[in-house]
Amino acid sequence: MPIFSRDLVLVMLDAQQIAIRFLETNLQVHPDVVRYILEKDEPDLIERIIAQVPKDTIVVSTRHLPGLNATRDGTRFLCDPSVEVVSGSPGTSGGVNGTADYLFYFRDRFTRLGGMIRTRCSAMPIEALTRNPRYRQEECTIIGMVTEVKTTTNGHRIAELEDTSANISALFRKDRPVFLDAERLVHDEVVGVKGKLSNDGKIFFGDTLYRPDIRIDNTPFKSEKPGKAAFISDVHVGSNTFLPDCWDKFANWLRESDISYILIAGDLVDGIGIYPGQERELSIKNIYEQYDMFGELLSAIPHRIKIIVSPGNHDVVRGAEPQPVIPEEFTKKFPDNCMLVENPALVNLQGVRVLMYHGRSIDDMIGQIPGASYEESGQMMMEMLQRRHLAPVYGRKTPIAAGRSDRLIIDPLPEILHTGHVHIKGLTTYRGVLGINAGTWQSQTAFQKQMNVNPTPAQAVVVDLQTLVPETFTFL
Repeated sequence: MPIFSRDLVLVMLDAQQIAIRFLETNLQVHPDVVRYILEKDEPDLIERIIAQVPKDTIVVSTRHLPGLNATRDGTRFLCDPSVEVVSGSPGTSGGVNGTADYLFYFRDRFTRLGGMIRTRCSAMPIEALTRNPRYRQEECTIIGMVTEVKTTTNGHRIAELEDTSANISALFRKDRPVFLDAERLVHDEVVGVKGKLSNDGKIFFGDTLYRPDIRIDNTPFKSEKPGKAAFISDVHVGSNTFLPDCWDKFANWLRESDISYILIAGDLVDGIGIYPGQERELSIKNIYEQYDMFGELLSAIPHRIKIIVSPGNHDVVRGAEPQPVIPEEFTKKFPDNCMLVENPALVNLQGVRVLMYHGRSIDDMIGQIPGASYEESGQMMMEMLQRRHLAPVYGRKTPIAAGRSDRLIIDPLPEILHTGHVHIKGLTTYRGVLGINAGTWQSQTAFQKQMNVNPTPAQAVVVDLQTLVPETFTFL
């Protein structure tokens, strides 16, 4: 007997049941479509989709969803000149004024990310859920910040969720489809959970998990006029593994290219005292001389190209994010066509928004997400986009300067997310956003050899701003 009858009396939807129903009609279904149906919770939606897909369809994708139209995030006001710093201008990172800022920081994170989730579901305060007996065993949705997450002795996943009213434990059973999403829960991310409260009011059984995420109908802006941008990161000038000959090839190639912009996402130099024993691996042991050399490398790039530079954890700024721009005393030899921005920074190139972030939080996410690895930097950018946050995990390897607002929230949406840090090239496209990690400009270090990390050096990813199609060039 099929799970779905033609009149569809089934009320509760399940991801596996949805997939089976499509398979019954010889159709495969994209995971985004399954998630959309689960969130809508309209049983007849499946039959409406099946009824209208073309006969030659093999995989049902988001373009087959009824009434779903391409949507752009906000409006673009083109500026003159064609490069505009939307956020992350010099002097905007601010400082920490005391412990009170931490309260503002987390409230801002919860309010803004929770608001994104509320556009797709109706939620109730946790306190109202637990205090009113009428909600026992009645399906509802809550939104909370993950304060703790662990695996039970039986293999289930349990997360402690907190909103501004109370906290509660949410249980995700390993035999339910939602468990795959629950396995990827990390500390301090904001999620919505649909399910039922236990009879004793102590446990919330989760059936569906919502993240802030990107709308599945998101459509990126594209430039109306020709222009190309080259994306690189992790130059590490001053290291004895920096590849000067490869950089010279890159600079010579740029002279004959039609590149308009170069964006460099941090770790411009190798720094001093970043890790124990670093001095043994430096070819330039003076921090000022490292930046002078980096400035000379930039000066070899044609002056017609605009260079946008942000810092990373090896640079001479505070380690806590958001990081300020490189101080003026270190940039005296930087050419006039170089623009300094903070980390992170949102830059508008001819109407195409690029979010530059060095990517130190990838260390924390790899430590908490099962199956994550440095070889899959594209997957890590996708995880950021789904959470709409560049560094969702607080208090681990990534230091964060908690101000009165959370500058690491991904809002507004960019067309391109540009990261670095891991030294391994990664490309991904997720719901209209292109993710780029361009690797590094130093060969394998002693530490990387010890950890069996194989970098992808001397590469630049070039994106045509009219098409947003990436192309990789190698200069080994």
